[in-house]
Amino acid sequence: MAFLRTAVKFSVCRKFGLFDPLQNNLGKFGSNINLERIALKSTAASSTLVDNATNAVEKQQQQPPRDPLDTSFNDPKAAFKSKTNWELLRAYVVYTLCSIEYLVTHNMQLMKISRAILGEKLFVVLMKGTFYGHFVAGEDQFKIRPTLERLRSFGVKPILDYSVEEDLSQEEAEKREVESSVPEAGEEKVEGPLKQYHVDKTFADRRYKVQSARTYFYLNEATCERNMETFIQCLETIADFQQTSKGSTYGTGIAAVKLTALGRPQLLLQLSEVIMRAREYMAEIVGGTGNVLSHHVKVEDLEAKFDKIQDKESLKKFLTQVTADKQGVLHLFPWSGIIDDQNDLSTTFRVPDLKSGRMIRLITQLSPKEEEMFRNMIRRFNTIVKAAEEMDVRVMVDAEQTYFQPAITRITLEFMRKYNKQKAIVFNTYQCYLNNAFTEVSTDLEQAKRQDFYFGAKLVRGAYLEQERARAAAMDYPDPTNPNYEATTEMYHNTLSECLRRIKAFKQKGEDKKIAIMVASHNEDTVRFAIEKMKEYGIEPEDKVICFGQLFAMCDYITFPLGQSGYSSYKYIPYGPVNEVLPYLSRRAHENKGVLQKIKKEKRLLAREIFRRLATGQIIYKPKGNYVPI
Repeated sequence: MAFLRTAVKFSVCRKFGLFDPLQNNLGKFGSNINLERIALKSTAASSTLVDNATNAVEKQQQQPPRDPLDTSFNDPKAAFKSKTNWELLRAYVVYTLCSIEYLVTHNMQLMKISRAILGEKLFVVLMKGTFYGHFVAGEDQFKIRPTLERLRSFGVKPILDYSVEEDLSQEEAEKREVESSVPEAGEEKVEGPLKQYHVDKTFADRRYKVQSARTYFYLNEATCERNMETFIQCLETIADFQQTSKGSTYGTGIAAVKLTALGRPQLLLQLSEVIMRAREYMAEIVGGTGNVLSHHVKVEDLEAKFDKIQDKESLKKFLTQVTADKQGVLHLFPWSGIIDDQNDLSTTFRVPDLKSGRMIRLITQLSPKEEEMFRNMIRRFNTIVKAAEEMDVRVMVDAEQTYFQPAITRITLEFMRKYNKQKAIVFNTYQCYLNNAFTEVSTDLEQAKRQDFYFGAKLVRGAYLEQERARAAAMDYPDPTNPNYEATTEMYHNTLSECLRRIKAFKQKGEDKKIAIMVASHNEDTVRFAIEKMKEYGIEPEDKVICFGQLFAMCDYITFPLGQSGYSSYKYIPYGPVNEVLPYLSRRAHENKGVLQKIKKEKRLLAREIFRRLATGQIIYKPKGNYVPI
């Protein structure tokens, strides 16, 4: 029995590398060790070793699978293991059609003609077998569930977007936009850069030269209420799926939101203009340029500039509402009061005028009805974010045109301040084709640090480049865009690097990493850059501060390998009834025409995977994943 116990003990030691008497490893423990005593230890001790080893193996087996990542993104098996053979063939056909100039240019007319000829039922069958089936997840929150489940099983999480769009004529779109962008008091004539924040009929159809973003046109307050309910429905769909997804860890889903869907665009225009006027005002008083908080001016220094102001009572009120900390003034106006307490805009945006010695208003006088519409917009957004907080779902606010963006960013940051106390729930989107992207992100990171909230950001190249350039040239204000694609890539990488540098600083101090970034890009070089920088800064996927995102059915060769190798990976998931998502499908076709190199690579990888499966006898292939999203 002693011999057997010795044999068991030696076997276990060899297997798990503890020590090996047969290879003279005992010398380091000293020559007085009693080998017989070691050999005759109780069976219980040996059993403990075996049990511990077994538990270690079982624990390793319980870990979710993680594939090695090919950062060249040239592995067709990794890219498409979530697809059936039929889905691969359909994808190849769809991408081939997207390469045909005539079909893409006239795709909307051709879809309408097909519906008229085939009839409703046959048209739906045709679309589900081609473009709709490829680019859209399903018709409603119930029919998309199998798609979400399959994505989850291959390590990918959803960003849901109910992609129903109105099929408006250009004339109707222009009419609605102009009517909803002019204040009741009438349009002021403005010269210089600030004219950017006023409507121009030539560009009133905001779909002009825009393929990769949906557009909402204001009709009335009731429509905005319905849009709010739709966004909340997206939240509920994600939350329900997170709770019932086969009892497995799912990760946090996201719902996409556009602020132009929640209120009258005139209010966003006026608020954007106020923000830019406040920056000009601050520059006049203390010199320099940039956002108010970037000046680091103390309140007492600001007060010293106003000794000639006659209305001391109003001046005192103005200084009292200035938002400041030890480092200086953050905001000239009480944005928290606007968001939390619903203060009137007309009475809030008043500043001391050094020339006249009186208080002046930076915003056109709003009527009581317009004030109420602004409060409604804030209430709707607050309802969405509060619901997201309760459901443990994130809200990602989409970027829009530059004439809306200052207001959108300011409102979004205030909701970050309000809700991102424990983690990042609200995310803002930054478009890196803009020449001020790095400055804006850096400033907003500073605000988050000084006001102690989690900063959430999605970085994109941008959707409105051509429109922005054309509008700036036509209206004669400075072009807000980068000069070329290379400059945009540099801007993207510099901005991302700044975010990662700050995350590293949090990590080195052992503090909560209060920054969460989505690298939303279909560009392989940018994704590789992000991965390399994460390694350089010691940021692990398990830190859950960096995630990646691509559109559904586009660049699968990036999304799925990332998710399957342990990175946080998302797909932007559109859904909605076939006939109501035709404008979305039209935009996807145009967008794919514009990225022919990506289509060529996707087609090449699709062909390789199709032939690989045929060569290995996988005539019928049923995707089955057991990956767990991080």
